[in-house]
Amino acid sequence: MYFDPIWFLFVIPPMLLAMFAQWRVKSAYHEMSQMPARMTGFQAARAMLDSAGLTQIGIEQTPGELSDHYDPRAKVLRLSSNVYSGNSMAAVGIACHEAGHAMQDAMHYAPLVIRNAAVPAAKIGSGLGGTVAMVGLAFGLQPLVWVGVIAFAAVAFFQVINLPVEFDASNRAKHQLVAQGIIAERDLPFVSKVLNAAALTYVAATLQALMTLAYFLFRALGDRR
Repeated sequence: MYFDPIWFLFVIPPMLLAMFAQWRVKSAYHEMSQMPARMTGFQAARAMLDSAGLTQIGIEQTPGELSDHYDPRAKVLRLSSNVYSGNSMAAVGIACHEAGHAMQDAMHYAPLVIRNAAVPAAKIGSGLGGTVAMVGLAFGLQPLVWVGVIAFAAVAFFQVINLPVEFDASNRAKHQLVAQGIIAERDLPFVSKVLNAAALTYVAATLQALMTLAYFLFRALGDRR
């Protein structure tokens, strides 16, 4: 079994940040779920989409908690039950964030287009890249290490390009929430608390991917020397 204590120096710090980010987003979501809003998540998302002329975009309920997402293939927003029917700051913030992705899709927002194109390579890299690199390191197979590095680089690229996509969707949500009268401007900090906490999870995921890639590169280049 391959064991390298240096791996912990690269991977543990971003892993701890990811754990903190997950705790933070759940804490903020629970807290802001107690703050009432004028509309449900469904109504807020529908108002935002309709204002952008996206009346053809459907909104459906999906199982789970914090499972909300926009499906660009089906052109559908899928909102968890608590967000779909909840009339809280958390619900309208999350719903409008996902509506922001639909707006990005409609206008062919470049980072979203690139991110969607990178999905197949990122899935392969996530499933095989790390494993292949570790096997290469364990058995001293340098070519195999580099195959793993290249595959995992797709994961890191996906995470990096995902950051502007998510930040932009949140900014669109914040603007439209006020512009459409879904919340008062003085209530924006409540919604921002949830969206900013969610943003930290994207930052943590990106840092995890980059530091893992950096570790593989460090080992691959070190072994070559």
